[in-house]
Amino acid sequence: MSRNLKIGLFLTVSILLTTFTFYFWQVFKSPNLQVQDGDETFALLIPRGATFESVMDTLQTHKVVNDELSFRFLAKLMKYPEHVKEGRYEIRPRMGNREALVKLRSGDQDAMTVTFNSVRQKSDLIQRLGSKFEFGPKPLGELLNDPETCQKFGFDTTTIVCLFLPNTYEFFWTIKPEAFLERMGTEYKRFWTPERQAKAKELGLSQTQVQVLASIVAAETNKRDEQPRVAGVYLNRLKRGIKLEADPTVIFALRDFGIRRLLNRQLSIDSPYNTYRYAGLPPGPINLPAPATIDAVLNAEQHDYLYFVVDARFNGYHTFSKTLSEHLANARLYQQALTRMKIMK
Repeated sequence: MSRNLKIGLFLTVSILLTTFTFYFWQVFKSPNLQVQDGDETFALLIPRGATFESVMDTLQTHKVVNDELSFRFLAKLMKYPEHVKEGRYEIRPRMGNREALVKLRSGDQDAMTVTFNSVRQKSDLIQRLGSKFEFGPKPLGELLNDPETCQKFGFDTTTIVCLFLPNTYEFFWTIKPEAFLERMGTEYKRFWTPERQAKAKELGLSQTQVQVLASIVAAETNKRDEQPRVAGVYLNRLKRGIKLEADPTVIFALRDFGIRRLLNRQLSIDSPYNTYRYAGLPPGPINLPAPATIDAVLNAEQHDYLYFVVDARFNGYHTFSKTLSEHLANARLYQQALTRMKIMK
């Protein structure tokens, strides 16, 4: 072989080697996922039984992969199609093929944050929470409507919603519904410390009754500094055997949450949640009160107030009174202010 031919062959091999080296570097290391979508992380959900092609369909639909050929090539090289694992995986911007595939192949899924509040009905809770997980609303609904399951946590099918304390939690998307309830049970026990239990006992209420009352307080006022005073009013009425006559409980009984003002005929609805008709607390909470509102009940203000009405200055607070005559006078002031406001409009 001539010297020139050897040099030519060497150069050709060198060029090919350099080309292949650069290509493999691109396949392994070069950013290939989320390269055009700014800084937003994509959550890839892979359900149980998913195939490699179904994973690719999801990535293609959301335009996550820039160079599909290089991703498929490395996936087959790493035998990912034979090791697809369910889970929720966060694909960060400008992620490389190898980094993403190592994550997916190992099943190293990412936890997700779940926040819930402002839930009124159990059906809403089931839908809102169930839809966040792989198991879906139906299995969660079956558990929360099962008396035996509810009893296990110390509740019935009506009060079971007290198990869910509004907050922000971390879960894996693939958690089983039974494990999800166990976690909620752990959080519930963690909240109800011996100190809080002692305060509930001092009020003559069970933990569930405290949460039911807190749900009424939450519906009456969103002013945290006023909640202990409102709680004190209802505790005074309970101690004296006076009906609570809480409008939010009637609205809950009617299941019409768009009502702004109740009519006399609506106050006569025959429901255990109608506190104008039945004495004591309703059978369950009318929403999921925040931990701070539960504490407002446990640390209720001690006073002699038995009534309250919206403050005539419309500042978001209420005016409190000790006697019915005072209450009626305050109510007239509110009605007059409301009438003036309507006239001005």
